[in-house]
Amino acid sequence: MTRTVGCWNNRTFAFETWSTALIVIDMQRDFLADDGCLPKMFKWDNSPLRAVVPNVRSILEAARDAGLLVVHTREGYLPDGSDVTPAKREMGYVGAPGPYGPYLVRGSAGHDFLAGFEPAAGELVVDKAAFNAFHNTHLGETLADRAISHLLITGVTTQCCVHSTLRDAVDRGYLCLTVSDGCGALKQEWHDATMTIIQAESNLFGWIAESANVISALTQRQALAGDAG
Repeated sequence: MTRTVGCWNNRTFAFETWSTALIVIDMQRDFLADDGCLPKMFKWDNSPLRAVVPNVRSILEAARDAGLLVVHTREGYLPDGSDVTPAKREMGYVGAPGPYGPYLVRGSAGHDFLAGFEPAAGELVVDKAAFNAFHNTHLGETLADRAISHLLITGVTTQCCVHSTLRDAVDRGYLCLTVSDGCGALKQEWHDATMTIIQAESNLFGWIAESANVISALTQRQALAGDAG
């Protein structure tokens, strides 16, 4: 059964559940906890990120029920800092002390997933020392092994890890749908700018849709089965 999602610009995204993966990007305590590193250490208001949490969780639940492959990514670095690039070392944020341990260091409580986003059995976890989830990870090989051709992309932050992953995915030939209200940035203008770039040059970076439309497509079979009963 082909699912269809009504998208921005009067477009339609069609997919099969067996060849589609949901990518849930960096739903980690360090980014999303209301008492975490961003508000307490860096003094960023992370409420725009936390605002998308319910939508991402609803999409995740619908994707699980529909049988999609689910991929969870985490940005994080080795405790010895050996995988921190010179540019990130210059910025100095990796390993900074925070409420949940050293910021974005693997093994710290802050590096782990926010409550409610723990991977279920059989779901893929991709730990990345980069913004892009394909960079030096097994993600590309795993998606190829599963014959995945379509991606639904959610998570944080829109202009950084979400868009970095999207760009690589498009170059690899995946058909990608970014869930507009299933992604968040620390500033609305950064989120909006990313949505504009995705649509540039006749939708160069794929499709954009609202979470309600994505969830409707994912639950379509269940609704039909319920009507038949």
